[in-house]
Amino acid sequence: MKVELIALLRQMNFTEYEAKAYLALLEKSPLSGYAVALNSGIPRSKIYQVLGTLLSRGDIVASQEEVPLYSPIPYTELLSRRKRAAEQVFSEADSAFENYTISSRNRDGIWNISGHDAIRDKAIEIINAAQTRLLLEAWAEDINELKDALENAAGRGVLIQAVVYGDVDFSFAEIYQHDSSEEITEDYGGRWLIVSSDNREIVAGIVSLQQNSRAAWTLHPGLVMPITEVIIHDLYLMEILKEFRPLLENKFGVNLKQLRDKFSLPGKNKNYY
Repeated sequence: MKVELIALLRQMNFTEYEAKAYLALLEKSPLSGYAVALNSGIPRSKIYQVLGTLLSRGDIVASQEEVPLYSPIPYTELLSRRKRAAEQVFSEADSAFENYTISSRNRDGIWNISGHDAIRDKAIEIINAAQTRLLLEAWAEDINELKDALENAAGRGVLIQAVVYGDVDFSFAEIYQHDSSEEITEDYGGRWLIVSSDNREIVAGIVSLQQNSRAAWTLHPGLVMPITEVIIHDLYLMEILKEFRPLLENKFGVNLKQLRDKFSLPGKNKNYY
């Protein structure tokens, strides 16, 4: 039990000697410095330095005698003080980080994100911060990783509209299924993810290359506006296809493949990403 208590005290920024001295005083007090050293196993050459540190922190008290006697503060008071101090630190850290984040989230930076998991985590972060609308374009396997965050956003009243390559069942969002997902994946050799939050922040990139996946995150209006509008224009296209698919496919081929071929890079190999 004593070993466990020493370990716990060390997590509260006690050194091993400080923890041993405090526990020795809890077991029996008041004690002289010599007696604390004897009962705790702390070298006599170190004991008064240890007791001085404990006194300065208020973890123990000493009598005003020629040979001081030492006593611990009650463990309940010790824990209460540590808890208040930790809460104060976290409160100050929260304020400091918030101010730092506000200053660092300038509207000029364009930040590179590497790796599938890091891109997913950044997407979740901006989804969690959304207030009015989220626009997404993604493959089913990737948007499913965002489902919990998106559902929570919808619960806050955020409008969610997404163009999805593949099948998903999100009752809380407006989903526009792009029904040629396998064809497009084959054509381009990968999957992309775009998330636009409140028309002010985007993360966009390729997410199918695992650790080699790359995306950009920015609040730069010169990128946020056109990338957001790309998603909106795809939503237009989904609505138009829903209404006029036979006419359009008669003109441009099944799933408008002739249009995709027309505006792809020349040559048979389109896997240029």
